[in-house]
Amino acid sequence: MNVKISPSVIEGMVDAPPSKSYTHRAIAIASLAKNTTVLNPLVSDDTQRTMYACRAFGADVENVGDAIRITGVQGEVATPDDVVDVGNSGTTLRIMTAISSLVDSAVVLNGDASIRKRPNDPLLLALNSLGSEAFSTRNNGMAPLVVRGKLRGGKTFIDGSVSSQFITGLLIACSLAENDTEIAVRGELKSRPYVDITLEMLGLAGAHVVVDEGANLTFMVEGNQQFDVPVYQVPGDFSSASYLLAAGALFGDVTVKNMYPTAQGDSAIISILKEMGVDIAWNKKHGVVTVKQSELHGCTIDVGLTPDLVPTLAVLGVLANGVTVIENAEHVRYKETDRLHAMATELGKMGANVREEPDKLILKSSKLHGANLCGWDDHRIVMALTLAGMAAGGTMIDTAESVGISYPDFFEHMGKLGANIEAVH
Repeated sequence: MNVKISPSVIEGMVDAPPSKSYTHRAIAIASLAKNTTVLNPLVSDDTQRTMYACRAFGADVENVGDAIRITGVQGEVATPDDVVDVGNSGTTLRIMTAISSLVDSAVVLNGDASIRKRPNDPLLLALNSLGSEAFSTRNNGMAPLVVRGKLRGGKTFIDGSVSSQFITGLLIACSLAENDTEIAVRGELKSRPYVDITLEMLGLAGAHVVVDEGANLTFMVEGNQQFDVPVYQVPGDFSSASYLLAAGALFGDVTVKNMYPTAQGDSAIISILKEMGVDIAWNKKHGVVTVKQSELHGCTIDVGLTPDLVPTLAVLGVLANGVTVIENAEHVRYKETDRLHAMATELGKMGANVREEPDKLILKSSKLHGANLCGWDDHRIVMALTLAGMAAGGTMIDTAESVGISYPDFFEHMGKLGANIEAVH
């Protein structure tokens, strides 16, 4: 699907969509537990892949109204009857690869063309050192992956510079391993807040993990644990809300609800917008953020903890006065696509002054013009470019259906606020 974007003025109130990160983890952990109801889940392409995978491992996962009811396997993970197809979901791949190590026999995991380009070597190496056999069929660390159990536990090291999803998968699986596990992180742990979300949710399920913040960040995970979590309540998603808040800062006054404090690192979008000069206020008690259209100025932003904000920040950067630098961003190249390159390329088509470096983008204030843009089959690229199109007009974006990965109602919500967006099939 293509979308045509015209200049827009917006105003209004909208709910932030449920968190994709919390929903993935809630489904995965609940499927290893007893009986759980997940309230306010995000039902999207990605989270449905996690539901499908958990069913393949023996859990009963059912959508019921605005909830997901799960009868879990209580640690007794079944062997899937077929290849576990994760589609385009990297989170599903990494979590399910780790959970596959709890199966007595072999599990094969695969996905779409994008997934088959994403690295997994750190996770495979860790699983092998903990008693499983895990490998890439093409010997390149990328899917298809094969995992043969069974996870014993022990001590392992993992590179933290590529993806926090490896550690999330290990924390969940190692809680059910035969023995205790010590996971030591080498280098900087990128996207640390996503691991904090996992720890929060494991804690709610009764799991015990000790975090040592010493010279090497280390997680000590007790083995042979049992998960028990009758109810998970999924909060609003700050990553998805970043597009709504940025739209308000650029094009009109917006109020976003369902934005309560959580472990989500992407809540940093609020402080970043403040630093750029935006009139924004967050009522944490009531979960409401109000943002007023403002004149933005550039700044330097470290995205080591918040990689999913990069596409949004790139658009803000070219529409702000002065210079914006998005730095510590090399890991953003290993997402659904190379998001540094994608944003530099597409904004360049619109006349933006953007310089791409190995680990950063340098963006100067630019007057954008309409263009035919590629969405790169990447939900975050499409949503960010929609904002750019609202500034420039005369813009067409392809692969717009990819917003279904994380924010199926994106175009509906933007239209509700007054954005001038037309679907062109």
